[in-house]
Amino acid sequence: MATAPKIDPPFEAVRVDDHRLEYVWFGDRSPGGPVLVFLHEALGSAGLWRDFPAALAAATGLPAMAYSRRGFGGSDPRPLPLPTDYLDREADRSLPGILAALGIARPILVGHSDGATIALMHAGSAAGRAVEGVIAEAPHVFVEEETLTGIREALPVYRGGLREKLLRHHGDQTDGVFHGWHDTWQTPEFRWWNCLDRLAQIHCPTIVIQGEGDQYGTQKQLDAIAERASGPVETLMLPDCGHSPHRDRRDEVLAVMTRFIRNLPRG
Repeated sequence: MATAPKIDPPFEAVRVDDHRLEYVWFGDRSPGGPVLVFLHEALGSAGLWRDFPAALAAATGLPAMAYSRRGFGGSDPRPLPLPTDYLDREADRSLPGILAALGIARPILVGHSDGATIALMHAGSAAGRAVEGVIAEAPHVFVEEETLTGIREALPVYRGGLREKLLRHHGDQTDGVFHGWHDTWQTPEFRWWNCLDRLAQIHCPTIVIQGEGDQYGTQKQLDAIAERASGPVETLMLPDCGHSPHRDRRDEVLAVMTRFIRNLPRG
């Protein structure tokens, strides 16, 4: 495994299929109750959530688990280049695998960007029937031209200093993290990717949060989810906010997520 950044409590590792994933747990591990499960963005990791999972766990009184997908943070490397259906594979195999390995039977999914997409896709699958709620920050359920433009514009930012910042979290996997995302989304095949067919199978309560200044998506993403999901959907578009609402508008987003979680039906 790659070297993981330090965090309190410390990272642990769990085997899913033929690889190990790093994860960090906050709060009680008593089996049977709901657990907040954090799914990170395209360039993220468990550690890049920083203290937000702990803060939401404390505010709601629920335990939380954040993990790094394969190829990110201290998890085992992933094969590159990525297939066009890499998000589908995460939703249908990797996420169910770690939930089963850690004994999480009642997940409340909290996803950001790619992680939000994976959360929605999993909730809209047969394996996701146990999901009690989805919090989706800046998800993408189809490819917009704004998304592709934002990703293209990320390359000079990466070369201009972002790479050095990401090295602290991904180590020798950093270039694979960036190019796995950037290069895959720029392929002609990926232009037609979407997960719209899954949305009608989402029956649990969902909240979608996005910033008006998000360079990777527009209101159309929120509208598609609200129109197609079968369960109740709340949408929130935040002014003065970019692609990362939990960082750009932390206090407000923490309060909104806490209220959403407290109002979820309890089985």
